[in-house]
Order: sequence, then structure tokens, then C-alpha cells
Amino acid sequence: MELNLVDWLRLLHPILAVTVVFPLLGIVVSRAVLTRSRRLGSSDDRKKIPANVGPEHVQTGQWLAIAVIGIYLLGCGRPMVAFWLKQQTLSQMPLQGLLVLVTYGVTLGALWGILRAGNQRLWRWTFSGLTAIGLVVLGWQEGIFRRDNEWLISHFYAGLAATLLMVFSLAIVPEIYRDRSQTWRRLHIAANTLAMILFIAQGITGTRDLLEIPLSWQESTVYACDFDKASPTYKTCPPVPKAPQ
Repeated sequence: MELNLVDWLRLLHPILAVTVVFPLLGIVVSRAVLTRSRRLGSSDDRKKIPANVGPEHVQTGQWLAIAVIGIYLLGCGRPMVAFWLKQQTLSQMPLQGLLVLVTYGVTLGALWGILRAGNQRLWRWTFSGLTAIGLVVLGWQEGIFRRDNEWLISHFYAGLAATLLMVFSLAIVPEIYRDRSQTWRRLHIAANTLAMILFIAQGITGTRDLLEIPLSWQESTVYACDFDKASPTYKTCPPVPKAPQ
């Protein structure tokens, strides 16, 4: 069955998740285990593990955080623009579109600021806060499906939580190296363990949501169904149109 441009745009978010985010996640977890083994293991264990696993863990962790934030922004942007085009929002309220574009720009600029701030704690946390605020504001725009009544099993809410944890992880990297009490390191381990669980949940809920999204040419039929009356033995849906040749 041939997919049109709209269908491919919908698939871009899960495609990038499968081909970019999850492979990076595997590398980061692998480097994290090796880094911890080298730091806490015996002298013989340390000799077996290369000394560069620590810097590699930090670098791939940054790539993972950037990829997660980017895929979140893409996941919010595509349905938002589709909603605007359908409702003709930009022609009626052009200021709203301009504010959203500004928010996207500020969020991306703040993300760049986190990476450039280095050991400047005030700027790093300021940019982290701006990034987090931008992510939340963009996630609550019209057109984005959130499952507000089922937030515990929502792909959006788990994705937002994981993305915010990635921002937090970027912000605390210099703190981990400066803190001799290991408090920040423990926070880092706890936050990223939770993030890994959320990523697994994302794989489950994302696969489920793909089954619920019809192809573009099927929308008029699927969304015309009466889901309140539908049951395994009684379907109240109009006839399904033939696929375009």
C-alpha cells in the first residue's frame, strides 16, 4: 500500500526513534556500565576496561539528550502544523504561529547554551530552565494528542518526562565531576535509570499509538465511526473507501 507525503511525515518521528535514539541509548547504557565498573572495580578490572569509556559515555550521553530533545520537538511540531492547516489557524491568528516559532527558537538556542555554558553554573541552569519551559509550552499547544484522561499510559507524558530528564542530565554533568560527596552522581544514576524505564515505556506506547493512527486517506472513515457505540459485534462506521491507485 503506497504512503503519501503526509503518512511519511507521521512516520518520521518513530523512524528517528528506532534508528537514532534507541541505538544511542544502548551505547550510553553500555558505556555507563563500563565506566562504573572501571571506577569501582579492582585494579585487574580497570586494566581490562579502556580509560576512554568515561569520556565516551559523556559524549554519547550528550548526543542522546540532543536526539531526544530534537525528536520531541519534531513530535510536537508535525501534529501542531497539521492542526493549524486544518483549522486555518495561521490565517486567523498569525500571532499564535509567530509565538510558537519564537518558542522553538528560544528552546533550541537555550539547548545550545547548555552545551556552551561549561562550568558557568548560573548560565547552565538558566539555559536548562529555559529549555524545559520551552518543551512544556510547546507540548501544550492545540493539535497534540496527549491522553490527558489516561496520562499514566500516555506516550506524550512519558516522552515529556524522559526529555526533561535528558535536560537535567545535560545540566548536571559539571556538577558530577566537582562533587566529592557523590550526591550528584547518585542523582545522575537515579534520573537516568528512570529515563531508561520511560524509554522502554515509549517503545510500548509508541507502537500501540501507531496502530491507532489511520492512513491519511482512511481518516474520513475512521474518524466518522461512533466509538461510544462500537463493540466487537456492533460496528457503527461508514463504508471504507478504496485505496488510491
